[in-house]
Amino acid sequence: MHKHVIAKASIIAGFLIFSHSLLASDLERRQSELKQIQQQIAAQQNALKDSSKQREQLLALLKQDEQAIGTAARQVTETESRLADSQKKLMALDQRAVELDKLQKGQQQTLAKQLKSAFLAGNHDYSKMLLHQEDPTTVERMLAYYEFLNKARMDAINQLKKTREELVSVQQQQQQENERLNQLAMKQRAQSAQLKQEQQQRQNTLSELQRVINSKASGLEQLQIEEASLKRVVEAAMKAMRDTPSMSGLDQLSGKLSWPTKGSLKSSFGSRRSGNVNWKGVIIGAAEGQAINAIAPGKVIYADWLRGFGLLLVIDHGKGFMSLYGHAQALLKDVGDTVHAGDAIALVGRSGGQAEPGLYFEIRHKGEAVDPAQYCRR
Repeated sequence: MHKHVIAKASIIAGFLIFSHSLLASDLERRQSELKQIQQQIAAQQNALKDSSKQREQLLALLKQDEQAIGTAARQVTETESRLADSQKKLMALDQRAVELDKLQKGQQQTLAKQLKSAFLAGNHDYSKMLLHQEDPTTVERMLAYYEFLNKARMDAINQLKKTREELVSVQQQQQQENERLNQLAMKQRAQSAQLKQEQQQRQNTLSELQRVINSKASGLEQLQIEEASLKRVVEAAMKAMRDTPSMSGLDQLSGKLSWPTKGSLKSSFGSRRSGNVNWKGVIIGAAEGQAINAIAPGKVIYADWLRGFGLLLVIDHGKGFMSLYGHAQALLKDVGDTVHAGDAIALVGRSGGQAEPGLYFEIRHKGEAVDPAQYCRR
């Protein structure tokens, strides 16, 4: 058994090393691309055409970085969930083992008492009772009594046997669950280390991007491009929306919904962003990695990275209503998934080039942005 466990652990460790090497190779490629862009910026900082090209290259690289972060963060979250489930199962097995051990001791004591009684009553012999021509009624009663005692002893023996078998099974399950727990812990540590590397790579890319986008005009142009990108996503999402009886929209839920995550309101609906560009949603400042929850039942119709909004998820609630969740660290749902109110759908992050973690949140009706405060209670 010990050799089998060591061999199994070696295979798992080898798989983890292989997976990590693939991830490291991809990370090294992106680091190399960033260095090349940095060299271009240093040599041609003042050329507007080159600056625009470099910005697009950096945005493409930022997308890759943030998608890699999303994948790593989702893996960490899923592994942590499996770790918690495994720990609960192990606790339940430990409790059952204690109960079975106690039950076994009680059954052993009961059987010992029965055997002792049988030994003390051993001077009653069936043949002697018949030879001494005892009263047939007495003989019949004694035979029935002995049969009852024998049956009770057999029942006690069978119960003890079943208890021991279950105890052995539980102990084997405990060993297997302990091994699984150790494997998950190893996996979680490797995933967490990969997540830190990806976050550092993303920060390096973002720093270079901010050096390129350094003028007010460039910043305003960037916002306009981002708005146009979101508009195209919303238009595509509207075409994908399908009304079903189970999706009743948000009309009846006005002022009754919970906000998708806890935090402070950093930017309110309709306030000015830059130039003539206003906020179509709200920014909620929150801790990175905090859960983002669906505000109402619906179906995921978009889950991908979008320029300016990072990892973005869109839910169709029916009757022309949709909710949008941007700047996520990771998306926990995929296109086509059905969600319920309160389901964790993403994690708070800073994707899309944000310096601080937070959630960009919108509600739209028939393509038009509406104030989320009309639907979510404070």
